[in-house]
This record gives sequence, structure tokens and C-alpha cells, in this order.
Amino acid sequence: MRNTRRPQAVAPDMTTIGIIGAGHIGSHVARKAVELGYDVVISNSRGPETLAGLVAELGPRARAATAAEAAAAGDFAVVTVPLRNYRDIPVEPLAGKIVIDTNNYYWERDGRFPELDNGEATTSGLLQEHLLKSKVAKGFNHIMASQITSDGTPPGTQNRRALATASDYPEASELVAKLYDEFGFDTVNIGPLSDSWRVERDRPAYVVRQNAAELTENLAKAPRTI
Repeated sequence: MRNTRRPQAVAPDMTTIGIIGAGHIGSHVARKAVELGYDVVISNSRGPETLAGLVAELGPRARAATAAEAAAAGDFAVVTVPLRNYRDIPVEPLAGKIVIDTNNYYWERDGRFPELDNGEATTSGLLQEHLLKSKVAKGFNHIMASQITSDGTPPGTQNRRALATASDYPEASELVAKLYDEFGFDTVNIGPLSDSWRVERDRPAYVVRQNAAELTENLAKAPRTI
């Protein structure tokens, strides 16, 4: 695990985010993104017409679409759906793209996944297996949704909150780090997706406010199975 140095702004050609899932995390990511000047194409499982109120709130930089349309429109994507539905994420429109995965495993909601219970897989690793042609990175999974828009602070702020990421693709981790910095957070890079369990549910780093040093310590303390 390593702390990333403060990144520059997200590449100028990465201006549109496709958001698949318009629940608490998806809507807060969308709010902060449009505030920062991104264009957002957002979808849910119920159809674009059900997102009229959210899109009106977000303003002219946002539009509603189907999941496939949001995936196709985004220069990169954020997938934020219940884990049980990860196989419904469209594959081909996301081919070659970076996909930020916010999934957490709640067996009470998702049903049992033995490979997760036994420590043989990770939530984001399952999505990577589904999206073989995409570059999946863990992101925004261990912060309360409302804090995505409320807890960010400028670079260099003392005790700045830190968030973790992981990916098998360095460019995907770097994109998450750049986005975190814009949103107001430092980054700790866990490493590959096979280690992303360290920031999953019920572990020391999960949904607590921590700076980069504290996050690094909490990641190291994490047990493989719960």
C-alpha cells in the first residue's frame, strides 16, 4: 500500500461520467461531479423517466439514460448498484474504459456469495471478471454517501480525509486518485483488486473518517474474512 502524491486534474478528455445506479452514492457522485464541471449521464434500473427530479436538480450538465446509454456516453463510468445485480452491467459499451466500482457485499440484501464468504474473491474482482475488457478500480465504497459532497477539503489541508482505491490497472487507480483529489480527498492505493478486501464491509477502514496515515494503518489491520 502506498500514499499517492497529489495528482493533477483529471485528463481534459475525460469530461463525461456515465453513472450506472442513481441511489445514494450515484446521486452524490453526480452532484459533486457537475459542481466540478463534469457532464453526467445517469441511469437506474427503473428507466430514465424516473430520474426527472434528480436531473432537474443537477441542471444542464446532466441527463438521464438507460444503463447501456450511460455506459456508452461516459469517458469513464461509475458502477454503483447492489452487488446482486452486478451481472446486469452492460459489457460491450464499457469495453476499453475505466470503471469505478463502489460495490459492497451485504449478504442480507444480496444473498450469499460463497467465494466472498470464504475469502476467495473480492466484490470489485467479481465485476472485473464480468467486465473482462474494462479496467475496474475500487472507489467511493467506504464513505457515507452524503459525505462525498460534504467532507472534501482543499489539497494540503491538515488531517485531510483519505479514501482507498485498488485496481489491476495503474491508469485506473490514477484516475480514481485524480477524481478523489478533485472531490477533496487524499488517496491510499491498496494495490491490485485481489487486495481490495481490505476496505470492504466490517473491516477497520470501512466508513470511518481517517487521514492517509490512519487509513494505511487500518488497511493493514484488516482480517481476510469476517
